[in-house]
Amino acid sequence: MNFARSKFFSKLLLASALLVCAVPSFACQSSKVGPPTLTAQATPPVNLPSAQSVPPVVNPEVKPPQPKTESYTLSYKTRQKAVAYSRAGYTLYFISYFVVIAGLFLFLKLGVVGRIRDFAQRCTEKRWLQGFIFIPALLALVDLLELPISIYWHSLSLFYDQSVESWPAWFWDWTKEELIILVVFSALGQILHQLIRRTARRWWFYFWLAMLPIALLMIVASPYIIDPLFNNYRPLAAENPALVQSIAQLTQHAGVPIPPERMFLMDASKKTNALNAYVAGLGPSKRVVIYDNTIRKTTPDETLFIIGHELGHYVLGHVWSGFLYFAVGLLVGLYLMFRALQYALRKWGEDWKVYGPQDWAALSILFLLMFILQFISAPIVNGLSRAEEHAADVFGIEVIHGIVPNSEEVAAHAFQVLGEIDLSDPNPPTFIRFWLYSHPPLAERLVFVHRYDPWSRGKSPRYVK
Repeated sequence: MNFARSKFFSKLLLASALLVCAVPSFACQSSKVGPPTLTAQATPPVNLPSAQSVPPVVNPEVKPPQPKTESYTLSYKTRQKAVAYSRAGYTLYFISYFVVIAGLFLFLKLGVVGRIRDFAQRCTEKRWLQGFIFIPALLALVDLLELPISIYWHSLSLFYDQSVESWPAWFWDWTKEELIILVVFSALGQILHQLIRRTARRWWFYFWLAMLPIALLMIVASPYIIDPLFNNYRPLAAENPALVQSIAQLTQHAGVPIPPERMFLMDASKKTNALNAYVAGLGPSKRVVIYDNTIRKTTPDETLFIIGHELGHYVLGHVWSGFLYFAVGLLVGLYLMFRALQYALRKWGEDWKVYGPQDWAALSILFLLMFILQFISAPIVNGLSRAEEHAADVFGIEVIHGIVPNSEEVAAHAFQVLGEIDLSDPNPPTFIRFWLYSHPPLAERLVFVHRYDPWSRGKSPRYVK
């Protein structure tokens, strides 16, 4: 997953306190620090061709998978590149949090935040207008801290052939990201400030109540409003009708038909060489999205497995379960921030020139606490995500069984292709896996799908009976 895009959505989710509601995606390198997210209308049964007879929907240069892909193997040169690229992503992830947290602390310690507050108060006596001066100024300082890291990461992505996006296009995307974040933060900051002024001891609970419908609205609206600002989406049926027919076989096999109008092709090749697919949206906006790169660089059967994985997220309701985790985590996180803000004001408020929770400058302390909590909660959030990704892998291999010949080998080779193109780390350190990986390491996923065969052992499949 792209570092710069993930940092954008990380900040956007942070703004709305969506600590665990990330979009489930097929790609495994979550540490490459990307958009983060439900009833399908039934389609009538139709007589469809088998997967073998479906006309090819991929680049004719793609060769069929070689037999016995039992482990994730890379050439020496590719392995060196994968390790270097991945380790750079790990390093930049931790550096980015350290820079932002340390920078916010210094802004408070040196009185920069207090001076921004004073400037806003001199500009206008209306408190709500003061917020629209203070919040954007604070965000601008944080953006200046993060910008060099984001620029360096994009340069690495270009060097390692992961990104093909030009610098002007990248800066334009960055500008759009910042404008969206500015709007979201400013609106939420106004709501939070008003709640703190009206109920100094219960604001955390009322803000939690307010955030639940706002979060749902953001998830529903994102595919309609935010996602199209960065990528082009087209109905999959218009581009690849044969693939849609094959997917219909999978959905009927799973017993949960998904209408073709909920399947979309993303024009990702203009910006990245990566392979991916994901589930997005909620209710009327729920959809399965697949990168055009994925269709071009994998065989038809491998593409079906990747889509089967995403259907697993769709059918197993992972967006809803993620929202439930979010609601619980948000409530706990807001209460911890409430207590930590009280402690910080008692201990450092006078030194930082922050004169109580009602002070606009107090939002900078809450901003700092949100970054700290997001960083600390990463192992929990990613652990839950890894469990859901594993379940989606199981669903994916089960749903193509009996439709795709030699399904275990097809699934394993799909991971091999993904790893080679996305430069997935063949052996991530244990700590990194625990802290950063929202998916199981690719090598583990490949071995699992190659060995998963309950049918030959007389056992019942877990999800697709």
